[in-house]
Amino acid sequence: MINSHRRDVRWLVLCLMTGAVAVYGQSRDSSKELPPIQDNSFLIEEAYNQEPGVIQHISTFSRMWNSRDWSYTFTQEWPGRANPLHQFSYTLVGLHAGAFTDSGVGVGDVLLNYRYQVAGNGDSRLAFAPRISVMLPTGDAVQGRGAGAFGMQTNLPMSLVLRKRLVSHWNAGATFVPHAQSSDHCRASTVGYNLGQSFVFLASPRLNFLLETSTTRFQSVAGWGKTGWYNATYISPGIRWAYNFQNGLQIVPGLGIPIGIGSSAGEKGLILYLSFEHPFRQLYPDVR
Repeated sequence: MINSHRRDVRWLVLCLMTGAVAVYGQSRDSSKELPPIQDNSFLIEEAYNQEPGVIQHISTFSRMWNSRDWSYTFTQEWPGRANPLHQFSYTLVGLHAGAFTDSGVGVGDVLLNYRYQVAGNGDSRLAFAPRISVMLPTGDAVQGRGAGAFGMQTNLPMSLVLRKRLVSHWNAGATFVPHAQSSDHCRASTVGYNLGQSFVFLASPRLNFLLETSTTRFQSVAGWGKTGWYNATYISPGIRWAYNFQNGLQIVPGLGIPIGIGSSAGEKGLILYLSFEHPFRQLYPDVR
């Protein structure tokens, strides 16, 4: 069974890479200027808010082999109607915690997000767009699928163009859950922080190669009023490419291979990414 899964993954990766090579060839052969890819990376958040009138739907699936954790997230991003400096989004999560072998699959905590474009945009050399999120306890903490209480999260993404074909992205964030719950119903206040950095090489306007590094240090409830610290650090090479359509729709598939380093050494996984971005006022003219 394990060998069958590995063959399936290798076949999927081969198909995705073949599609990327085809896109690269089309980009090189096209004399028409194409809109570049400026999606979020897979582990790192980029500092570009949505353009006015453009909505994005982001799906990400991740599977870790040693821990047997897997998750699916869906995020929908909307620009502010009155001011494009504002962006609103929500994130839905479905997951299975490998440490809870009999827990099955279920809904995780929901995030309601707000970002403000403090500096720059997708056309600037430097961009900065802080985010603040409210965490809703929709996941079952007993099954390892949620924090068990309301929480707050913030992230400070910054994007910097280093060269014409090389962009870097930097993240620093924190999470606070004042009454987090463990699987045995104990409660305590927990905190965590995340740091991350990525390089994106623009092979063409429609093909990017990525190298991301992400580390998180967080607390989990270890008893009534007690917590323990845990670390997770990954480096992830990846690739993403775009299909552009006349009606303004852009579809971006992607693939990442997270590899554990430091305290996470020996862990490895797979990230599959798919984004749909389109001008909603053009496709839905009744929206004002």
